[in-house]
Amino acid sequence: MAFPRRRHHHHHHQRFRLMIPIICGISAALLILFSLLLLLAPSPSDTLHLHSRSSSSYNNDEAGDAIQTSVFRVPSSGGKLDRHVWSSNNSEHFYGCSDASNKFLKAEAITKPNRYLGIATSGGLNQQRTGITDAVVAARILNATLVVPILDQKSFWKDSSNFSEIFDVDWFISYLSKDVKIIKQLPRVGGKTLSAYSMGVPRKCNEKCYINRILPALLKRNAIQLNKFDYRLANRLDREYQKLRCRVNYHALRFTDPILAMGKKLVHRMRMNSEKYIALHLRFEPDMLAFSGCDYGGGEREQKELGAIRNRWKTLHKSNPDKARRQGRCPLTPEEVGLMLRALGYGSDVHIYVASGEVYGGEETLAPLKSLFPNIHSKDTIATKEELEAYSQFSSRMAALDFIVCDESDVFVTNNNGNMAKILAGRRRYFGHKPTIRPNAKKLYRLFLSRSNLTWEVFASSVRTFQKGFMGEPKEVRPGRGGFHENPSTCICEDSVAKAEKNSSPRKFRKDNATKKIIKNNGPDVDDESEWADMDDDEDQSDEKGMFNETVPDYDFLNSEDTELEEILSD
Repeated sequence: MAFPRRRHHHHHHQRFRLMIPIICGISAALLILFSLLLLLAPSPSDTLHLHSRSSSSYNNDEAGDAIQTSVFRVPSSGGKLDRHVWSSNNSEHFYGCSDASNKFLKAEAITKPNRYLGIATSGGLNQQRTGITDAVVAARILNATLVVPILDQKSFWKDSSNFSEIFDVDWFISYLSKDVKIIKQLPRVGGKTLSAYSMGVPRKCNEKCYINRILPALLKRNAIQLNKFDYRLANRLDREYQKLRCRVNYHALRFTDPILAMGKKLVHRMRMNSEKYIALHLRFEPDMLAFSGCDYGGGEREQKELGAIRNRWKTLHKSNPDKARRQGRCPLTPEEVGLMLRALGYGSDVHIYVASGEVYGGEETLAPLKSLFPNIHSKDTIATKEELEAYSQFSSRMAALDFIVCDESDVFVTNNNGNMAKILAGRRRYFGHKPTIRPNAKKLYRLFLSRSNLTWEVFASSVRTFQKGFMGEPKEVRPGRGGFHENPSTCICEDSVAKAEKNSSPRKFRKDNATKKIIKNNGPDVDDESEWADMDDDEDQSDEKGMFNETVPDYDFLNSEDTELEEILSD
């Protein structure tokens, strides 16, 4: 009986030996297949899994305060694009031109004796900057001597700095000496300093308005001070006055030497980190978010916190977050800014300087942006406390440092449409059309809402499509449209070669004479133009609709008369 069992065991053993090569072959094949899958699959460094809480922000029809989450795969590389991410197309054909013509008489020829105009600005640094610029033009219209402007020291920003502590006052006076006579203080008459009569002036007041409303008081009182002087000059003016605006804003208003030196030091340190860098002006402070009335995906806790802040102002209308988002009036979240930049071609190795105040949610809010772009910097990370000590107690001086770093950046990005964003957009157009990315929030919100259902390729392609016309390139905005400080078209010239090429090619758009038109003093006193209206909603229903993209105003639609609210939003 034993013998047959041995034969049976031997048979199984022999069959097992024959199967060993087959098993080895299958194992080797599986090992090779697994290796190929590892090579082809994206590595953790190539892909980011962003857990988005934003999808609930855009849909107020969802029941309760549940936060929807989705996983979105974002490549670390910006990918290959058909454009250069660090420069604007055809920018070499355009340059700033603000010199006065021979017809613009010198200040000594037009300035009348015993006419002194003073102004008191309001808001933060950039809102003050618009007021100072317009004050020079107002003095020229009135044939008056301008007294160096008084800066707002009691506003929300609580900065006690005077003009000469932020701007080089001697340079300001000397540079503009041919345009307007400027003095540091009112003269003494009869042994005492001349007293100025305080009064107000309507917003967007044009030349006729100043002649009819302000000049009579000036002739009677000899010295007047216009208070709360921000946006008190019409958007559209005589061509020579527009060019004077540019001379003030882009040449005469120069920061003091200490501020310039510290600003250049910060720029140098950014360049040491990387040859090129992006500057991001991030407005995401609690007060500003509360005022916007938007929903940022923080659920019940966010609603309570921002609602409590919002309740401080009884003048605010009841918010409609969904409507505000559809209209493009909500600033992008840090995560959304990061996704937009990646879609536009900026990889994770790019260095970003962030200019911001207190960010709502702190590091938790910034985490998604930092996961997309690990090389994040700010004043506090590239300068020591000792270096910033002379500036840290003064909000406008700190803002001036951010202004310099943002202005010098290779690409400037904003998540909002506040005064700093507008001033820098205009300045960067004037000085060579350096890329300036303003989010087309009205179109992008739909993408952020549905991104969990899209592939990255579709999402990125859509972002690039929607951002055409919002990248700071020449002729994005039709000449004469929008706020002059954001679109100083009168002061931007096209070189002769580019003009010749343009004239020889078929015209795509009708001729626009907005920059050539001289506004006569026979219109209404107050300029009532729609300021920077969105082309989808404004009165212009011509065939050019959609070809020139414009930004919506920063919360002008809420029509609040609350001074503090304006100051919070001013920069």
